[in-house]
Amino acid sequence: MTGAQAPSAGHGGTSGGPGVDPGGAGDAEERPAEAGTGMGPGGSASAAPGEPGEAQAPAEAGARDVQGGQGRRSAAAEALAAAVRAVESGERSAASFFNDAAAPRPAAPAAPERERARAAAPASAPAPVRPPSARPAPGPGGEIPGSGDVRQVLAAGGAPETLAGRVAEVLGERAAEALREDPWQLLAVPGVRPDQADGFARALLGPDCEPGDERRALALTGWLLERAALEGHTALESSALREALAKVSVPDPDEALRTAIAEGVVLVFQDALDAAPGARPRAAEDEDAEQPVRVLLGLDRYALAEESLADGLARLASTFASPQGGAADGEVSAGDPSAPGWESAAAAAPTASAAELIRTAAAHGLVAHSGGEAARAEPVALVAAARAMGLRAYVAAHSEDGRRRLAASLSEAANGGRSAAPDSDPDTGPDTGPDTGPDADPDADPDTASAAVTVAGLLADAEGPGRDEEGTLALDLLAVLDAPQLDVETAAMLVESLPDGARLVLSGDPGVLWSAGPGRVFADLVAARRCPQVVSRTPDPGPIGELISGIGIGELNQVEAPGKEVVIVPVRDAGEAVHRTVQLVADSVPRAIGIPAEQTQVITPGHGGAAGTRALNAALKDRLNPGPGRFGGFDPGDRVAYSPAPGRTVPGTVVSADAEGLRLDCAGAPVVVERAEVGELVRHGWALTAHQAAGARWPAAVVVLPGDATAGLTRAWVYTAFGRGERHLSVVHGAESALPKAVAEIPFKDRTTRLRALLQAQAPTAPTD
Repeated sequence: MTGAQAPSAGHGGTSGGPGVDPGGAGDAEERPAEAGTGMGPGGSASAAPGEPGEAQAPAEAGARDVQGGQGRRSAAAEALAAAVRAVESGERSAASFFNDAAAPRPAAPAAPERERARAAAPASAPAPVRPPSARPAPGPGGEIPGSGDVRQVLAAGGAPETLAGRVAEVLGERAAEALREDPWQLLAVPGVRPDQADGFARALLGPDCEPGDERRALALTGWLLERAALEGHTALESSALREALAKVSVPDPDEALRTAIAEGVVLVFQDALDAAPGARPRAAEDEDAEQPVRVLLGLDRYALAEESLADGLARLASTFASPQGGAADGEVSAGDPSAPGWESAAAAAPTASAAELIRTAAAHGLVAHSGGEAARAEPVALVAAARAMGLRAYVAAHSEDGRRRLAASLSEAANGGRSAAPDSDPDTGPDTGPDTGPDADPDADPDTASAAVTVAGLLADAEGPGRDEEGTLALDLLAVLDAPQLDVETAAMLVESLPDGARLVLSGDPGVLWSAGPGRVFADLVAARRCPQVVSRTPDPGPIGELISGIGIGELNQVEAPGKEVVIVPVRDAGEAVHRTVQLVADSVPRAIGIPAEQTQVITPGHGGAAGTRALNAALKDRLNPGPGRFGGFDPGDRVAYSPAPGRTVPGTVVSADAEGLRLDCAGAPVVVERAEVGELVRHGWALTAHQAAGARWPAAVVVLPGDATAGLTRAWVYTAFGRGERHLSVVHGAESALPKAVAEIPFKDRTTRLRALLQAQAPTAPTD
């Protein structure tokens, strides 16, 4: 394919107004699956979570469950609708939208509250009218206090009593009372759908259950915004949220939104609209005229995160904005931009791009660095140089696999470029899959290797320098790799943890999928031009690198692969796709390429379907590690994907199981998953989705593209999936023309975020180096 342009960082986040499917999740198959509720419509048992059709949770079902008249729109709602549309068109000031709001905005929780909320956040909406209390600790026997009363209420409403513990966790000890007063608070429990909550409410309220019930409208508003967050949005345009409310049979969406705003369930924001391409510049006499804006509605949780992140990034960006004077005797500290060590380090850098990054980071507190897999060596060179100057410098990845690879690279850089794996095969290169790192080099400097951390470990104080007396991380420079994987809440916590005077380098490949959680932090930062941007000129080598580079600019090219680095395997249907995938992993790749099955990763678009992760994992287990699955469906030796938090996947292997739970080996770290959590947190892991695989690499990757999963393909998905293999890539291809079309015409799935606008409002744009 020719003529397609590379995806622009300026597109997506703050332009356009994608809506939210009230029942579907868009690319939700790429998200960590919600636990099943065991509820069908009206509270009956249903299929396992995540199966085809489960995410749809048809809005029409909610309409059938709660019958009632549409009612007449109130005068207040009419006024709201008119005000919103006037603001969106630019006819009126956005201030008019707030004039009639009766209730003040709820007080923002402090940063620690947000951190705790993230750790325990459910995947669906928090209770919108009466926020749930803090999660109670389990009582004697492990039962959550209040579960007994909740069981009675659930039984009365026809819902499975097995939900009692989860309801009590989310709603607190007064959960039973809260459900009696407002049955739609059941939507706060992960996995509960509107039609199920409607059936529960109808059983409890009888004839008083109406579609226009204010409690229902408020609960659905919060639920829809949380569903949008699963798709990556941090806010929704008011028009999109109105449409979504109408789809779940809210008779008067405008009045529902007005009530939600007054009750503090949602917050209202305004973003200035960018001028249309080719539009006439505003004349000087028009400077005082109101600029057209769009009205966004969002949850307090994500609003706080984006605003905190924008403020924190602005703080870092201004670190060296004004000239700093040296000491009276003419000496300067190692971290000062004018310190001679920076230029010496740049002169000794291994590549011109690494030298450029070192010079840019020396003079700025915030830097965006972009490039492919080979460019990862550049922030590593920066960190090694800074540590050699005596600075407390660290480099962070998102996975243990990434951390180990960074540790090996950092040790090599500290050794003057001498490889940490001298016995590597010169023809195939070092094995940099999940088993590589400092463990492969017993002579590696432990202090140097410890400078490579994971983002989660750094924030939890389990890795890295720890914190100073002020509670900030005790470091001078931090480089975060795979920055596109940062969701807005994690990024906010990370930036808040950095001390004044620290340098932050966000490095990543702009072509890969964005974070599994809400936001598009790296893309918004690049688009806002809030800081210097260093674009690497180091290409990824080999046939796979050539293929990926073409995909990045919208071209799916044939590449020469004399060593069978890239192999295309055409298939007719999903059944043949599964068969050929198992054949490749178990036989063809080990025999022809020399890469064993345990170092080959299968990647497919979704969890469900005839060639999704479930079907592929079942077939691969049957071939590679057959067994009865006596430990909650797992056997020793099974490859698994462990999800300790939403959006985070840790590959591992089952070791054993006992009374404490399922024992895993995750990249050398022992993990015990409690029995009650195994079904929710652990999946088989021979096959993953591209979001789960992002940030990690394996010696070989087998990408499965069945014909029934083409709707979710984008250029970013293909770019990410194809880039997971280091030495070999097999593509099981049943997508036909949908694959080149996705690469050429569908750069990414849009997200509505506020970060770009918040950053642009704070300071003038920065140059791109």
